[in-house]
Amino acid sequence: MSGNKVFLKTENQEMRLWWCTPEMVRFSIADQDGKYDDHDSIMVVKHEWDVVDFDVFSEGYEWIISSAVIDVHVKKNNLATTIYDKDGEIISGTPACAGEPVIGYEDGAPFMRARVFPGEEFFGFGERMDFLSQRGKKLTLDVGRGLGRPHEIGAYNILKANYCPVPFFMSSRGYGYFFHNAWPSHWDMGSTSNTEWTVKADGGAMDYYFMYGPEFTRLLENYTSVTGRSPLLPRFAMGLHVGTYSGGTWGHEDKTSQNYVVDLARKFREQDVPADLLWLDSTWRLFGKVNGKGGTTFEWRQSGFPDPKSMFDKVYEQNFNMAGVHIRPRLDNTDKNNLLEQAQELGITYPEGDYAGDFPNFFDEEAEEWWWKNGLKPLAKMGVMFVKTDEGSAFGRQGNELVNKTGPLGEKIPELHNLFPVVYTKAPYEKLSAFNKMRGLTQTREGFAGVQRYPYIFAGDWPSEWQYFAPVLRAGINIGMSGVGAWTHCMGGFEHVADPELYVRWCQFGMFSPVAMLFGMEHPNYKEPWNYGEKALKIFRKFDNLRYSLVPYVYSSYFQMYQSGIPIMRAMVMQWPDDKNTWSIDDQYMFGDNIMVCPVLTKGASTRIVYFPKGDWYDFWSGEEIEGGQYKLVETPIEEMPLYVKAGGILPRQPEMEYIGEKTVDPLTLQIFPGDSGSFTLFEDDGRSLDYQQGKFAATEISMQETENNLSVTVGVAKGDYEVEDYGLVLEVLLDEKPSGVSLTDGSPAAEVDVSTFDKNKGEQLQWAYDDDAGKLFVSGKRNAGKEAGFVIKY
Repeated sequence: MSGNKVFLKTENQEMRLWWCTPEMVRFSIADQDGKYDDHDSIMVVKHEWDVVDFDVFSEGYEWIISSAVIDVHVKKNNLATTIYDKDGEIISGTPACAGEPVIGYEDGAPFMRARVFPGEEFFGFGERMDFLSQRGKKLTLDVGRGLGRPHEIGAYNILKANYCPVPFFMSSRGYGYFFHNAWPSHWDMGSTSNTEWTVKADGGAMDYYFMYGPEFTRLLENYTSVTGRSPLLPRFAMGLHVGTYSGGTWGHEDKTSQNYVVDLARKFREQDVPADLLWLDSTWRLFGKVNGKGGTTFEWRQSGFPDPKSMFDKVYEQNFNMAGVHIRPRLDNTDKNNLLEQAQELGITYPEGDYAGDFPNFFDEEAEEWWWKNGLKPLAKMGVMFVKTDEGSAFGRQGNELVNKTGPLGEKIPELHNLFPVVYTKAPYEKLSAFNKMRGLTQTREGFAGVQRYPYIFAGDWPSEWQYFAPVLRAGINIGMSGVGAWTHCMGGFEHVADPELYVRWCQFGMFSPVAMLFGMEHPNYKEPWNYGEKALKIFRKFDNLRYSLVPYVYSSYFQMYQSGIPIMRAMVMQWPDDKNTWSIDDQYMFGDNIMVCPVLTKGASTRIVYFPKGDWYDFWSGEEIEGGQYKLVETPIEEMPLYVKAGGILPRQPEMEYIGEKTVDPLTLQIFPGDSGSFTLFEDDGRSLDYQQGKFAATEISMQETENNLSVTVGVAKGDYEVEDYGLVLEVLLDEKPSGVSLTDGSPAAEVDVSTFDKNKGEQLQWAYDDDAGKLFVSGKRNAGKEAGFVIKY
């Protein structure tokens, strides 16, 4: 024993148990030299743990190591491990078979076998587009996508899509495993044998973390305490993100223009379509001599961009909060700018056999610093505030645009291949954040365990066709269950012109994704809503405005994710793990604590089936109350996507805006869906700095309690080091009958006014009105951050 560590030896192997918390323990098997691989991992941010109280016993044929939460039993002959809860029930473990290895190394590569129990399901493994539960499946975790032609069975193969694999999963039995190994790993989750799951890696250490929840939310909290949590994006990043090829996509590069970019920003404002971020994809840059469009020269295409700084200035003048550009990891040369040649001469590219290589060695701080100073920093001085890091999978693998070229190959590369997209996106995230003196963001396509620390990730280049809509939705649900919560996709699909109906349905889903992103590559239409007809534009504007009004709810949910690792986009099984009906639901999800989102995934559908877990629910649009614990066929007019709110749900909403910061959030509207009880924590801060990480924020608990005679709503005192100014407060409460009166908790009555004269916009005077047609009660008052505000609605 040593601190939190226990060392157990058999004749042939040595195992180390390292207690992280009473419910989480790290298991490692020493290599043939008796050593453990304890180098600081790119995947892991927490390497030291507080003292954990535990006991060690030796009883007969096994050792027993016990914490306050779990008991670990290890066989003395082969290190077979069984983990029990404190009631003596088996949680998980390796098979206890005699004479057959269950954990260790085979031909120098790590492996482990573990038990599969009847009815057990497995969730996670990253951005999987294929299935929700991986029970009975085989999968390989290795960053990349399908290869070969045609694209339908190559790049668009959802079974091969592996943009962001994560070697972490959660079991329906309430436990999780994080395989701390970056080599390509191969998992058999009960396919070969329905009583065992196995993992084998191509190399590296046999090292994993076991954790017990049993709640999925607790498992994610533990996993993200090891690998890190998503920091807060700037508040304005809750708004719409827009990408553009500047008027000329692949094959039309000569049509690119900085005027197109400025005019595009202007058109969003003219069309009253709220947007906050804009980036220029591939064709902003001059293609190089060595890698063509597969490399980055950091040189502007002069024919279209004679004055990039002027372009950025004009975009920012139109109140876009952030602008960026697309890059790829390979460097390249032009007649003017020979960055690749310079980097090779300095030895900061990663060698590719006898060739000096194209990739800056992002694993090396000096190489990263040179890349920043000579490549990205000059763009930052022009106005670039973030980048889209594309092609993170090309390190040691075939690149998208270079069919016959791979990145570095060799003995070390298989372990680094999965880690490269993490360090590649980390570099610009940290550099630009420091340069701009504010929170940063990086938009990236590829990732691995730990990439959530450098948000955000998008789902990749999926065509605008119905068959890819559901897999993209599934990817978002799965990646959230893998610790990566800041996620998005190309609304309407990326390639091809979308069917207008598909465009609308996909955009409705996109507005209820963690990040709302609009981008496509088809020329000349692209994915702007006015290109899909007046009806599509009207619906897009409706959902965009809805997204912006819900920013206080979305932003508070991001803060919850930062604190706990719980994603904003949540699988139904995550919220209701004991309800087996949720175990297979991959076409609806929870968006934060209170909103259930049910996208329409079928062309021409006028209805869809929705599952309502136990409890009461409200239709967001009509206010209809629905009893939970049932499947229900609901109508799906094109103007609406089925949205439901839990009884007891509270949705803080702000005035509609064309961009975040256009108006003060005054009044704040609390949309309330009555239930026995409910609460929501409103998060507020400056929205831009990193001060929240030192506690400079305000958290306000808003709660409701319903009795037979009244409904009380309480807005608590703002807690934290961030000073919140007073502002108007409006309650919008679903009620099927007019109340007899409204008062403050101290008995002070609110004045009743006619709904036609009720001023919803100011929220300053204590008054109320009931709208009989809408079935809604409106109450206005004042929010004093230093005092509790309580309202009593009398039935």
